[in-house]
Amino acid sequence: MVMGASGSKLEKALGDQFPEGERYFGLENFGNTCYCNSVLQALYFCTPFREQLLEYYANNKSPGDAEENLLTCLADLFMQVSQSKKKTGVIAPKRFVQRVKKQNELFRSYMHQDAHEFLNFLLNELVDILEKESSAAKDSPQSSSPEKVPNGPVQPLANGVKKEPPITLVHKNFQGILTNETRCLRCETVTARDETFFDLSVDIEQNSSITSCLKNFSSTETLNAEDKFFCDKCCSLQEAQKRMKIKKAPHILVIHLKRFKYIEQLGRYKKLSYRVVFPMELKISSTSDDVDTEYSLFAVVVHVGSGPNHGHYVSLVKSHNHWLFFDDENVEMVEESTLQTFFGSSHEYSGNTDHGYILFYEGLGGKS
Repeated sequence: MVMGASGSKLEKALGDQFPEGERYFGLENFGNTCYCNSVLQALYFCTPFREQLLEYYANNKSPGDAEENLLTCLADLFMQVSQSKKKTGVIAPKRFVQRVKKQNELFRSYMHQDAHEFLNFLLNELVDILEKESSAAKDSPQSSSPEKVPNGPVQPLANGVKKEPPITLVHKNFQGILTNETRCLRCETVTARDETFFDLSVDIEQNSSITSCLKNFSSTETLNAEDKFFCDKCCSLQEAQKRMKIKKAPHILVIHLKRFKYIEQLGRYKKLSYRVVFPMELKISSTSDDVDTEYSLFAVVVHVGSGPNHGHYVSLVKSHNHWLFFDDENVEMVEESTLQTFFGSSHEYSGNTDHGYILFYEGLGGKS
């Protein structure tokens, strides 16, 4: 289908309801770059992230001579879409894709890539760039004015305490905190360690739901036999119980369904087509908040295909209460009920190979 046709069809479908100032653009595929396109659409429609990225870029753009990096390429691409005179169309994310390949040899081949690996790489790369720019701004002689510091001024700590790394726009949107608790079964001492995350990777089971996957993620496991825990108090290896709890829920909760499993007997990865229901609304309880955080689904990256090494990625995105389907260059409107077709298959050998792989939920601000 020629994009012109798909674009005008979308404009007709939305008619008067076409959201003011919004843009819906397909992204050209440069030979198996659908893993990248599907994630970019999900991030573009993560409105707080998009707005903060564009604002940061506008305030910190150096004239001409600045070195191009992944952040500038991403912001440029988002600018091209958001400031386009046309409401719909196709954009070729060529500079961005070239930059990704330059930065990371993993993505250089024309082989099928993993969208989750790409999302992880991209967010961590953006953090590196933002943190470097922040410390460079602090070290430069003109940095006495607080406006120069990316993401607002960072208060220096008294008594020469080591300063925390800056809170970047990636942290503000995606970072949550997990507590890893281990209880020694001999002396009952609990060792707790906090770790940050940008997404949660959860194991999946047949005919389950996101809620049950998250319950399993936080369930208690016993460490024994080969896996005993070294208890500092007992000064020896002991049986222990371990569990992960969400201490602080992020503003944008990204859930990655582990659909690719290594099968020992086969000596390779296999795709699990399990049916995992993902709800439009989700509640997450965290240990640091007395109340649950409510989330609303706004994007799904879907893996199409029967195996891990081939296939295709598409994404579904919610924008101004409409759901849109992005498949590289093509964009069309879909009903919310269409999302049910991406839950997975209740039996293994079904013809449907389109399965939800990465889910993006936005916190509704108000807590319940």
